[in-house]
Amino acid sequence: MEKKYFAHESAFIDEGCEISEGTKIWHFSHIMPNCKLGKGCNIGQNVVISPDVTLGNNVKVQNNVSIYTGVICEDDVFLGPSMVFTNVINPRSAVNRRGAYLKTTVKKGASIGANATIVCGHDIGEYAFVGAGTVVTKDIPNFALVVGNPSKQIGWVSEYGIRLVFNERGKAICEESKQEYSLENNNVSRIK
Repeated sequence: MEKKYFAHESAFIDEGCEISEGTKIWHFSHIMPNCKLGKGCNIGQNVVISPDVTLGNNVKVQNNVSIYTGVICEDDVFLGPSMVFTNVINPRSAVNRRGAYLKTTVKKGASIGANATIVCGHDIGEYAFVGAGTVVTKDIPNFALVVGNPSKQIGWVSEYGIRLVFNERGKAICEESKQEYSLENNNVSRIK
């Protein structure tokens, strides 16, 4: 049976993985057992995807990223070059904590910038934008723009990643898509 995805000859894919149509896996990457990769994903060079990780459709993983057990990335997630996930809150070399992995979910459309660190057990909201070099130590709301160490929210972004400027009535328009958004009780939502 012909595979419907591309894997560079230097990539290593363990048994038991589900890799969907149109996904591309590039140089020196390792996809470990029981991973699920959705349609149209792009896995960059030197990426490790640990056992039991799930990636939705159209997830873009840039070079030098390790996605550890306990991480779930929903559809349309972007993981920037050399960004880091953790999965144990208090790692020790001499203590086996494989049963203590904390879950991290990166929700639909979120982007994580280059060299950011995501401390385990915290969710990244839909369409949130984590700036390059940011250290995430708490949950990030939908559409939030966060930067710094530790992460601090400095604004809101649209589904296109464009900074939103809300008027006194709590309304904003994305300059690129022209989609309207509402800010109410510190929550952003699309106006249908």
